[in-house]
Amino acid sequence: MKRILLFCSLCINSIYAQEKTAFQIAAPWNAAYDVRSDVAIVYGVNDAGGNFEERVKGWRDKGYRVHFMTGIAWGQYQDYFKGRFDGKSHFDEGQVQRNGDTIWHGRDVPYIVPSQNYLNYIKTHLKRAIDAGVTAIHLEEPEFWARAGYSAAFKKEWQQYYGSAWRPQHESPEATYLSSKLKYHLYLNALKEAFSYVKSYAKSQGKVVRCYVPTHSLLNYSSWRIVSPEASLASLKDMDGYIAQVWTGTSREPVYYKGVKKERVFENAFLEYGSMVSMTAPTGKKMFFLTDPIEDWPRTWDDYKKNYQATFTAQLLYPTVADYEVMPWPNRIYLGRFKLENDTVRHPISKAYATQMQVMVNALNEMPLSSNKISGSHGIGILVSNSMMFQRFPTHAGYEDPQLSNFYGMALPLLKNGIPVETVHMENLENSNTLKNIRVLVMSYANMKPLKQQYHEALARWVRAGGILIYYGRDNDPFQTVKEWWNSNGLQYKAPSEDLFRLLNIGEGQQGFVKAGKGWVAVNRMDPKELVLEAGQDEAFLQLVAQAYSRYAHAGELEMKNHFLLKRGPYVIAATLDESTGPQPLTIDGPVVDLFDPELPVLARKEVLPGQQAFLYDLKTIKKGRPKILAAAGRAYNESYQRGQYSFLLKSPTGTVNVMRIYLPSAPGAVTLTKNGAATALLKKDWDAGSHTLLLQFDNDSEGIRVAIQL
Repeated sequence: MKRILLFCSLCINSIYAQEKTAFQIAAPWNAAYDVRSDVAIVYGVNDAGGNFEERVKGWRDKGYRVHFMTGIAWGQYQDYFKGRFDGKSHFDEGQVQRNGDTIWHGRDVPYIVPSQNYLNYIKTHLKRAIDAGVTAIHLEEPEFWARAGYSAAFKKEWQQYYGSAWRPQHESPEATYLSSKLKYHLYLNALKEAFSYVKSYAKSQGKVVRCYVPTHSLLNYSSWRIVSPEASLASLKDMDGYIAQVWTGTSREPVYYKGVKKERVFENAFLEYGSMVSMTAPTGKKMFFLTDPIEDWPRTWDDYKKNYQATFTAQLLYPTVADYEVMPWPNRIYLGRFKLENDTVRHPISKAYATQMQVMVNALNEMPLSSNKISGSHGIGILVSNSMMFQRFPTHAGYEDPQLSNFYGMALPLLKNGIPVETVHMENLENSNTLKNIRVLVMSYANMKPLKQQYHEALARWVRAGGILIYYGRDNDPFQTVKEWWNSNGLQYKAPSEDLFRLLNIGEGQQGFVKAGKGWVAVNRMDPKELVLEAGQDEAFLQLVAQAYSRYAHAGELEMKNHFLLKRGPYVIAATLDESTGPQPLTIDGPVVDLFDPELPVLARKEVLPGQQAFLYDLKTIKKGRPKILAAAGRAYNESYQRGQYSFLLKSPTGTVNVMRIYLPSAPGAVTLTKNGAATALLKKDWDAGSHTLLLQFDNDSEGIRVAIQL
């Protein structure tokens, strides 16, 4: 039995190893967007991409492992809503806002209040997917809009959950809070039941099927006023991991810094990916990072490219994650048409951008995990909680938190000064791994509340063991008084922070850092939003963090700079910040290959200006002797090096142009290209003797171009 269990474990680990990169697709296989990742996540049973089983088979026949994805809060479910499932119309189960309007995801498809009947319907899709042979199920975006909560279906769920009559959420902070907690519970329960069904049905068929949740970050959902189970999903025994849905569309949400509200895409993406890492790292759940070379909203190709580079760089700065959804909807990217700057005509993707994108995507197939750390002072965290989503809408008593500034007020002053600040999920505090690398923790209850008293006990233990806690908050927002554990069952605190300060023996009005066991606590009675809504308000905050880090945590001087730099295997990832310590560029010594340049040039050095990012291949890392593909706008198969010839089959979407740079131990002789045995043209061949690298350029084909290089 032990040998069988070990074998099964090895099999599962082998499957994971083969599922490093993925994309989601509703359409059938097509040579024009044959991306060559490990996994094709086939979307939807009822989508307009043709017969579901045929789509699954079509992608599998082309060598892909196949997963299944569908929306859990919405989807192409007209058959359910229009009564073809059970003979009853179910539009009354849609999420409804105060004015009586249903919130629609698309034509004839509302966001739903997940009833038991709806879950029974979803299970029919899950069964069909498992029967079709998929190896994983993705139930994406469990979303309940904060402005919803007025439907008969929701009122019924309220009565069942709370045992009391429904209360309109706009009438009081407590009603808002209770409404959000119920929304949170409904989708947590829905996913728990759905994944339990997946595991049990798959097991009955002798199969192992994994379960994932593709979801936006806590920061984005809080910003966009959506409630979702987020971190609590990691505690579900049948849930195997997440896809972090972070891309230009989420990260371009404007935020305040130094009194200016604007898009800060790289910084926001860095914090979003970080919140996803902190949500899962203590639990060991698998995490895929998503980026999108375009986005849902129609903009220009130039805008897409600039922000794709920013979000792509941000994801690579987390070296503990090396699994990726490389893009959603490749057919939209390769076959779509969008404008150029100062142009009214829509154009297909340019050859240059397609080549650059494919170089970036194929690098993800090789991206290693790394124990290296991003440059800067480590060990500073910002505490976040799922309850951030509970206070966003509607507002009460005139209290506002513009653009989630009570979070960004703590994070952006640090990040903009080159400090790789981390987020720490309160829901993970009882896990011993959560705070083990945090030296200084900054927190506030202006934008969230603790859902359990045990979180305070965990914080107090950490401080007394030597942690440094900095608390910001006036504790006067209207949600401080909602009926919760800190003011019920014998407790009568006016604010939850009073319970935490009691555990740490911190009295009201104490100034500066106060000793608590081996640690220290500082309380500042201003809300974090005040640090960014006006210019110049963050200086004292930075000084306080620097003091905590160096004097009390004994972690060395707090390093302030205008850039981030990380090395992962042969790759160098860099970003230089604007609005930072100065205008000086970051200079990276070469020789390096610029992977953001579709010509893949070899550079003696690379300068990264403020507001820019870089993705480089460090040629100094090459192990001499054997040929090696360093970068390519395609994926290589069947590599062979024997009798003086290096050969491989290069596959990439038909209609695009491949560029690749190859290390060779000696200058090449003849280079021949063949497609299905027939010669095909070589567009460019350039030998760089200084770096011992060969640049090749030729037209791609999804069936493969065989490249043979004589040495």
